[in-house]
This record gives sequence, C-alpha cells and structure tokens, in this order.
Amino acid sequence: VTPSRRPSPGMGVKMSTRATLHAGLLWTTGLLAVAYAGDLVLHDSLPHGIVDLWLGMLTVWVPAAVCWTAVWRAGTRRPEVLLATAAMTACAAGLTYLGFVVHRGGTTPFPSFADVGYVLFYPLMLTAVIVAIHRQRRGLVPSVWLDSAVGSLAAASVLAVLLKPVLSAALDAPSSLSTVLMVTYPVFDMILLSAVAGMAAMGGMRMASRWPLLRAGLLIFAAADVVLALERTKGIYVAGTPLDAGWAIGLALMALWVDADARSPRTTMQEASAATGATSLVVSAVATVAGLGVLVLAARTQVPTLAVVLAGVTLLAAAVRTQLEFHEASRTAELRRQAGTDDLTGLPNRRALYDGAHARLAEPRHRRRALLLLDLDRFKDVNDSLGHHAGDLLLVMVGARLSGHLRDQDLLARLGGDEFAILLDDAGHVEATEVAGKFRAILAEPFTLEGLQVRTSVSIGIALFPGDGPDLTVLLRKADIAMYRAKATGDAHHVYSGADDAHDAHDADRLQTLEELRTALDGDQLVLHYQPKIDLDTGEVHSVDALVRWDHPTRGLLYPDSFLTLVERSGLMPTLTRTVLAQALDQAALWAQRGRPLTVAVNLSASSLGDAGLVDRVAALLAARKLPPHALQIEITEEFLMADRDRARGILARLRHHGVQISVDDFGTGFSSLSYLRELPIDELKLDRSFIFPMADDAR
Repeated sequence: VTPSRRPSPGMGVKMSTRATLHAGLLWTTGLLAVAYAGDLVLHDSLPHGIVDLWLGMLTVWVPAAVCWTAVWRAGTRRPEVLLATAAMTACAAGLTYLGFVVHRGGTTPFPSFADVGYVLFYPLMLTAVIVAIHRQRRGLVPSVWLDSAVGSLAAASVLAVLLKPVLSAALDAPSSLSTVLMVTYPVFDMILLSAVAGMAAMGGMRMASRWPLLRAGLLIFAAADVVLALERTKGIYVAGTPLDAGWAIGLALMALWVDADARSPRTTMQEASAATGATSLVVSAVATVAGLGVLVLAARTQVPTLAVVLAGVTLLAAAVRTQLEFHEASRTAELRRQAGTDDLTGLPNRRALYDGAHARLAEPRHRRRALLLLDLDRFKDVNDSLGHHAGDLLLVMVGARLSGHLRDQDLLARLGGDEFAILLDDAGHVEATEVAGKFRAILAEPFTLEGLQVRTSVSIGIALFPGDGPDLTVLLRKADIAMYRAKATGDAHHVYSGADDAHDAHDADRLQTLEELRTALDGDQLVLHYQPKIDLDTGEVHSVDALVRWDHPTRGLLYPDSFLTLVERSGLMPTLTRTVLAQALDQAALWAQRGRPLTVAVNLSASSLGDAGLVDRVAALLAARKLPPHALQIEITEEFLMADRDRARGILARLRHHGVQISVDDFGTGFSSLSYLRELPIDELKLDRSFIFPMADDAR
C-alpha cells in the first residue's frame, strides 16, 4: 500500500464485516445441507417434519447466494464462476417452484416450469466445468487426456445400460414434450457422470484442492438424478424422501467449489511425474474393465446399442492409451539408459558408477572392495599428433580391452577424458595390485590407429573399501591422489596410504590454482612485459619479446615457470595463446599509431602450433588491427621442429606465406642440427645463453 492510498479506518471494518458474512454463508450452506438430509431421514418419526418447505428452499438458495458473492468478488475474470452461478440459480428456481406446488397439496407435475430450471442447469454447469479445465489445461500430457476420455466413455456406457428402462420407456412413449424431457435428463446425467469420471482420471495431477468438491458435488447430484429417473419409470417416486437431500448436498458442494475457485489464484494443473499418477492409471484400468463388462453383457442379453458403441470406443481409446504408455515407458527406459551411459565408449558413465557403487557399498555384509582409477599417460600427444578422432578411437579400444578382462561382478566406468574407474568386488590390497598389474600389461599391447601402431601406458591409483573411505566420493578422491602419486613417481600403480595426505593438500592447492587461472584467462590478470632486442651495431631497438606474467590478486606478479606447466597440462594453452597474441598485437598497433613501429615476438608452444585454425586466426588478428605481417614474429622451440618435421614445415610455410616471421628460440639446448635450417622457413636463431657463455673461456 503506497502512502497515497492508505486505507481508511472504516475500510477495515467493511472488509471484516464482508469476510464474516462470507464465512457465515459458507457454514450455513453446509449446515443446511446436513439439517435437510437429517429432516428427510427422520421425517416419519417427527410430528411436523421441521418445516420441510422452508428448510428445502434455504438449502438451494443459500448455495446460490454463496455463488453470487463469488461473482461479486471475482467479476468477469472467472467466466466459469458466472456460468456455475447461473446454473445454481436456475436449479434453485426450479426446485422452489416445485416445492411450492407440492406444499399446496398438488401432485408432482411433469413437465412443468420447474423443468426449465433443471434443463438449464446441465449445459450451464457442464460449460463451467469445461471452461475451468480449459483454463488450466497447460501442463496436461496426452496420456492424461486419454485417461480422461477412457474414464468418460466407460462411465457413459455403464450408465447407458443402467438407464435402459428409462430410455426404453421414453422411446416407446408417443412423441411429446415429456418424452423429450425423459430422454434429455438421462443423456445429461450420462454426460455429467462422464465428466466426473474424466476429472477423476486427472487425479494423478497436482490439481487445486477445490476440485474434489466439484467432483463430489456433481457425482451426488447426478446419482440422485439417475435414481429419480429409475423410480419414475417404475412409478414409485415419492417427494420428501432422503433422495431429495442428494440435490441439496450436491448443490452445497458445488457452491463451495465455486467460492474456492473465485478466491484461488490463476494456477495450472501440472504433471505430477513423467508418467501419470496412480489415480489416473486406476481409473483407466477400471474403465477398461467396465467397457469389457458391457460388451460381455451385450453378448448374453439385450443392451442398448449406444452402450455397446460407447464400450467399443472405450476399449479402442484404452488400447491407444496402452500403446502410448508403452511408448512412454520405453522412452523413459532409453533416457535412463542414456543418462547412465558414456556416449563415446558405451560404458557406464560417472552417474552409473555412483548408482552402482552406492548399492554395492551399502550391502550389509561389508565385503572388501577396491576402486582403481586409471589415467592414460601422454594421451594428449595422441590428440595433438593424430587428431581428436584418433584419440576417441583409442579411448573406445581401451574401454573394450578393459571390459574383456573384467569379472561379472566388477564395475567399469568412464569418468571422462582419458580416465576410467573400476570397482572390484571382494578385493583387498593384494588382489587390487595384481589386477592393476594385469591391466597395465593389457594396455601395454599396441593399438592400431588408422594403420599406425600406437603404444600407451596407464597410471593407476588404488583406494580400498572400507579402510580408505565409507563411500564412493571419498574413495574417488583418494584414488585420484594415489593416481597422481603414481604419475609423479613413475610407478605403475600406487595404493593410497596415510602418507599421501600431504600430497592431498598439494593437489587441493593445484586445483585452486587451476580455477584461479581460468578466472585470470577470462579477466585482465594476465599482462605482458616487453624485453627489447637491441641491434649491437646501431644500438637501436626495432623489435621486442613479449613475456607473459600473471598479476595474481593475492600472490603478486607470477612468472611463467609458476603456471605454464599447469596451463599445458590442463589444456588451457590455446586460450592462453589467443590472449597473449591479442594483447601483443594491441600493443604493437598502439606503438604504430604513436610513430614507433616495433615487431613483437610471441613464443608459441608445440600444442598451440597444433591448432589447425592458428594460421587463419593470426592473419585475422593482424588484419583487424591494420598491422603489416612483419609486425609479428612467432618463436618456436626445437622440440616442435624435431617431433614432426613434415608437419612443422607445413605450418611454418603457411605462416611465412602470410608474411609472419619465424624465430627458433633456445637454439643449442636440444637436438641442435644445422641440417633442418635449410629445409624450414626460418628467419632468426636465438642462441641460448648456455651455448654462448662458455665461449668466453672455453678454447673449443
């Protein structure tokens, strides 16, 4: 409430009075329905019947009043409220007219003006129900609609059988208004109860709490109508019996629904689960049995054609529903299988490992188990040299080879990348180390990738249950620590022990540094320092070396040896290369604008040069800054040149074609050879200080 629209003191009194009046009407509605039912049950034992007429009038007009207060409150924003109120008013008017006729000692006329109100009640109330469901239809899946249709059709077929005497008597009678009404009422009752059955099929949905009031009210009202029709056909209906309370109770429940609907927010029925709820399935099953029962009955006795047709359509809809349920179940099973399967290798994935391990580790007998974490050594080299397709093919072959040597009770999963996990059943320290040795020997056999034989090795970390941890999360962490210890020491495998706790802290620091490094690459924490390259003849500077530094927010300025190894191992080198190239060329463009053009040399790792899009990216960076190609010099190491000379020649030739200069850094520290200098497009050699300094005092 804004200060300019503060409520006056009198407004609170009016709202309190309105709420009290409204609550009083609701309580009166329920109490009148109960009192009227009690009056009709005890009618014969009471001396004067507790003023049957006026009590009966109140039981129909108080619910109508509740509905009109709901209309006053909701207005036109809830059309179903207005339609239901009109239906209740029409029914109340018809019952009032009939009540006065009976009270004056007259016979129960048929048809009469009361039938006008009765006939109007059905289409108005059914329309209100349809509008209410239509407004909330979002979220209902096709299976729910089919369940609703099956329930409605089955209810209609059963009612067609029950109302056979009524329909037969109406059809045999001469054509008249009474004949039309005799047919109209049973048909409306069939539709009404069908609607109730259809709504019951939606019981598996999270419908608002007011809907059971409507279902119960319609069911009681329609049931009273059916009994009335059968009693009239037999000529045994008498006014003022407990049957008359059925309409009063039904109207009271419907009025409570109208009031609740007017007060509720606009919500939609939502699906309770991937499949429909148990209630809808029960309704569908009962409806199918009912349809079969009608057809069986039709084979033994005469049943209305309408009932047979409705039963047949019920079974057809049920068959469609069953097919849809089977399709949904198959789809759900397939999605569940896919959720637990690694797309590349077809092995169980991390989620499946957790599910399977949870059940096995929770077994009461606490059998020994061992978790093996396998990581392929130098797998990145396969991707860099042969391509990611070859790397994927190697992972598939590794998974197949491991699967072929597992016991049935063991569980193998691919965790991601080149990591696999194996949960061994009934295995301790000795058994786990023996299995680890066997797997290393198995994977040491060469793999054939695209006509080439590739050898690989694996590092294995082992954690034991229950000694190293009570659940899979702890076991995976400790097996990961053991696996990194195996890599660091060069051992084939390593079993976790308490002495590895110190390395655990180191690994935690490593992971934290890696996360901080990702943040640094996304932000502006990486900076470039520029080392001038001086012409000794003239003393002038025409070019600079770009040197990357990490301006860490808490640790200060970090040099490359503090983080480049981590960048390389984590696969972040391409990102770092793009960042350094962009910053270096930005600075070169700024110098050029100030009339001081300088060539910037950027050192690239072997993994960066393996990027197929590197050459095009470099050309685009130069063009975007309007720099000449000679403004950039790419520095490479001998390691890249010697690893694959043919591939190096192709990449360097493309860079030179764009006008970029090529420099070999740290020449003299590796496999120095003058032979490849004439084969490769190289502009400059940078002789390492370890190669130059000894010349001062070494005669050689």
